[in-house]
Amino acid sequence: MKNYTELLRSELIMALGCTEPISIALAAAKAREVLGVIPSKIEVMCSGNIIKNVKGVTVPNTNGMKGVEAATTIGTVAGDSCLGLEVLSKVTEDDIKAAKDLMAKDIITVSLKEGVENLDIEIVAEDDNGNNVDVEIKNKHTNIVKVTKNDEVIHIDNCYTHTPEYENYDELSVKDIFEYANNVNLEEVKDLLEKQITLNSEISDEGLTGKWGVAMGKILIDEDESIRTKAKARAAAGSDARMSGCSLPVVINAGSGNQGITCTMPLVVFANEKNYDRETLYRGLLITNLTALHIKRFIGRLSAFCGVTSAGVAAGAGICYMETKDLDLIEKTIGNALMIASGMICDGAKPSCAAKIATAVDAGISGYYLAKNNRNFEPGDGLLKDDIEETIRSIGYVAKEGMKETDIIVLNTMIQK
Repeated sequence: MKNYTELLRSELIMALGCTEPISIALAAAKAREVLGVIPSKIEVMCSGNIIKNVKGVTVPNTNGMKGVEAATTIGTVAGDSCLGLEVLSKVTEDDIKAAKDLMAKDIITVSLKEGVENLDIEIVAEDDNGNNVDVEIKNKHTNIVKVTKNDEVIHIDNCYTHTPEYENYDELSVKDIFEYANNVNLEEVKDLLEKQITLNSEISDEGLTGKWGVAMGKILIDEDESIRTKAKARAAAGSDARMSGCSLPVVINAGSGNQGITCTMPLVVFANEKNYDRETLYRGLLITNLTALHIKRFIGRLSAFCGVTSAGVAAGAGICYMETKDLDLIEKTIGNALMIASGMICDGAKPSCAAKIATAVDAGISGYYLAKNNRNFEPGDGLLKDDIEETIRSIGYVAKEGMKETDIIVLNTMIQK
């Protein structure tokens, strides 16, 4: 019970904007703070997945700026590293102008960092007097593992020695998640879940105005107001706003705001439409959040496997819990949904993520509807195994190991002129 609660507290945190450019801004802010002045030269070295996820997404509070250079300059000029993933929450119009002026000086170089973890950001900043600061973030978006100034170590974390990213997640299993959701004292997690519901609903509401991205959520809900479509639309709408630079914060899951929204909004829709009480919604959200983390731990924070797939599958499991409280049906929902959705690739963070979220939520709901009608895929059908834990591990293995070459090809294709 305690471990799962601590895990939720470490993962369900607030973030302002897409977490990859925000992580770059965080590293840049830290580098400037340690250097003590605005740098005259900045070198940004990122893993391929970071470059992929920053290329097409709007950095919040920048009036539409995109890309690694934009995230670096706004973090350098106006970031506050003490705020973590809300590093850009205090940006002003003057800061935006200063960031654009800094970009115009062409002091930033960006390079691909090869042979490293999928989430790796390193920034080296120098001033006119030859002082330099080196800041590195690895494995998690806020995990600053190294800070040096003039080659003197100021901070180093054991993660820098390649400690496994998910070593504290080993106790996760669908059965134990179910037992936790059933039995935990909700007072221990109520504040987390209420914040998740409130913030993620607010950005979904904003997305439904149709002002953001391609307005995927609004288009879906304008065409059809069934509960299934509303669940997809409300999740997609949050991404519409977030991927296009909306400055509203969200509560994330597995380091991703899109995944946090996908874990939240389908359950909120079902709870509202079917008049489920708050306790039922809370416990369903526990199923969804922990299941998403469980699936994602075998895949990794970033990969060629679209992250919202795991969140959409988990949303189906949470809906199943709210409607049935049946562990067997939850396991079958997860297995069915994974067989439907697995294979959707990640080609970076951008407005079309909203459509992928709608697809992932639809797969989760389909997986549940199959399960409740006793129409389930059989072990041996593709990657489906006899046991749900084996199935989750098999999906993770294919996503993390089997799609490494896919990741490289996707990145190379994206950066071709």
